[in-house]
Amino acid sequence: MASETGEIVPELRAAVSWIDSRVATLILGSCLIVGVGGLVQVSFGTYTMSILDAWRAVFDPAVWTNPQYPLRLLLGDGLGTRTAELLGFSTSEVELGRETLIVWGIRLPRVLVAMMVGTNLAISGAVFQAVTRNELASPFILGVSAGAGLAILLTLVVFTGLASFLPLIAAGGGAIAFGLVYAIAWKGGTNPVRLVLAGVIVSTVFNSLQTGLFFFTDDLGVVQSAISWTTGSLTGVDWEQVRIALPWTLATVPITLAGARQLNVLLLGERTARSLGMSVERVRFLLSGVAVLAAGTAIAVAGIVSFVGLIVPHMVRQLVGSDYKRVVLGSAFAGPALVVVADVGARLAIPGTQLPVGIVTGLVGGPYFLYLMRRTEVGQL
Repeated sequence: MASETGEIVPELRAAVSWIDSRVATLILGSCLIVGVGGLVQVSFGTYTMSILDAWRAVFDPAVWTNPQYPLRLLLGDGLGTRTAELLGFSTSEVELGRETLIVWGIRLPRVLVAMMVGTNLAISGAVFQAVTRNELASPFILGVSAGAGLAILLTLVVFTGLASFLPLIAAGGGAIAFGLVYAIAWKGGTNPVRLVLAGVIVSTVFNSLQTGLFFFTDDLGVVQSAISWTTGSLTGVDWEQVRIALPWTLATVPITLAGARQLNVLLLGERTARSLGMSVERVRFLLSGVAVLAAGTAIAVAGIVSFVGLIVPHMVRQLVGSDYKRVVLGSAFAGPALVVVADVGARLAIPGTQLPVGIVTGLVGGPYFLYLMRRTEVGQL
């Protein structure tokens, strides 16, 4: 037994040897930002409480000693109760204080959705930047967000019975948009300029179609909800959105980490990748599919939150280097930090008004995109 343990420990150390001090610092710093931002977020609302009261509500022993309560929130009442019974947990009603009910029932889901949106958009942008070998690529720039947005608006306005399949529908719309971008940009190959220009073209067309859809509904509430959704908003999200996004997030992050080695090879160029035995188009197609699914998941629950997929991977590369194992893992933690902070800013910027989080990320991301364009040498394009 001791010899087996002695053999396993070196293997585990080798498996995580790429997690150096820079990555660890980024992860810890991002977690700290998310924690502080989340506490600020759950403190504000119609019923205001102090940061200390919010802390007590989040870590209320009445919740943590009754696992059936968070299980019901995460899985829904029916499935959560049955799961609790199967695991041998009590299913009797839990008596909770007012602050705990407000935090866990209403405010905490917004923080969790913001985290998952940040993670999915960040890793999606990281993958797109690798498969296109273009540091200006992102779901927003390449038209994926517009395609996913159009698909979801069609579902909300026309095919309302398919609402439970929003992540897959969004991924399908994003995949169609990305396919169009690639087809338009292809001319015996692609280059960064043509991909960006093709993304602008597809985004413009799809955004126009989104606007046109508003004229096909007489329900003013649907129109107002759709307009808010197209700007990227976390207002009103609840545990249903958490349940929609969580399984897809748990799938896309490990798959992207597993594909990090292939992303590193793709960055060496197609000729080098083929000489190393890689099926370039197949790998590019599969990893792009994961990136589209990640972006579609984020868009399905929060709308079009712009520029996160552009900003985060680039900043992470500056902090931890270009190895895509580090970039993907760092993006998975830095993305939530950015979106949570942006959502706090969206809530507190104008007293009495909640701005869509997409407006805040756009105000930050627009100048950063301009900075990236100016620092990119013409020869690299």
